[in-house]
Amino acid sequence: MFLHSLQPCFTGEVRFPADQLETLVVIAEEGSFDAAARRLALTPSAVSQRVRALERAAGQVLVRRTSPAEVTDAGAPLLRLGRQLRLLTEEAASEVGTESVVELAVAVNADSLATWFRPVLQAVAATPAVALRLYVEDEGHSHDLLRRGEVLAAVTAEPQPVQGCSVEPLGTLRYLPAAAPAFAERYRRGRGFDWAAAPVVVFNEKDRLQDRVLGAHGVGRPPVVHRVPSSDDFLAAVVAGLGWGLVPEPQLASAAALGLARLPGAKPLGVALHWQRWRLESPALHELTTAVRDAAKESLRPPPRIDRG
Repeated sequence: MFLHSLQPCFTGEVRFPADQLETLVVIAEEGSFDAAARRLALTPSAVSQRVRALERAAGQVLVRRTSPAEVTDAGAPLLRLGRQLRLLTEEAASEVGTESVVELAVAVNADSLATWFRPVLQAVAATPAVALRLYVEDEGHSHDLLRRGEVLAAVTAEPQPVQGCSVEPLGTLRYLPAAAPAFAERYRRGRGFDWAAAPVVVFNEKDRLQDRVLGAHGVGRPPVVHRVPSSDDFLAAVVAGLGWGLVPEPQLASAAALGLARLPGAKPLGVALHWQRWRLESPALHELTTAVRDAAKESLRPPPRIDRG
């Protein structure tokens, strides 16, 4: 399903050798020179030599020797090149009959992964020679992973393409303010809701969705804020009455039997999602994009039509 014909062509001087680029990628994945050396079956000294050679060719520092090791902004284009070369090499190896696994590094936000993105996993599962490396990241920050070259595609709220990427709208993931019935009743004020006092559940510090609802009611965060950094556990926390929270519409629909109550006076909140991917002639990446597009069409609200007339 994911592997078709591919005819890569490389010409010109090889300024950045493939083994050095692969070493940079492995350091980014493993977080240290020592771990990269173990994975590559090299000595740490050999890994350091490869990185220094790559830095001499680039004329810049590419890796911060911190714990964990980090690829610098200057190294991001070479990290991206290394991942692209790895992807094309793996696909070519599969085409010529050599046993090879094509790895696709993808960033997706937790709520998408827990809801509409799951059919994508089923599509990838149909091809054993393809492996997903998923990075769970907030939709407002996942494009940063693309920019740094750590992933080849991302579900993101960013409509402007990262350099070297294409972007297409997927649709809107709608969130509904909800709470356990007893919780909603405890903080009811007449026909409304006491937004200033009611405890709230957020995913983590990057999650500002609940703040948008609070801001619409003219208040800030209440004294009690619970942080639950797991989509399924976030839902469980709201069901348990820990606080109110914004629940993705597909998740709320599937959890109707749990009896969550819509909070009075709060409008649904929509987050427009986009698919950004490398502009690279990769059959595996193309098929992944098709699977993402189909899954989004099935579960997300359609993106707004743009009048180009």
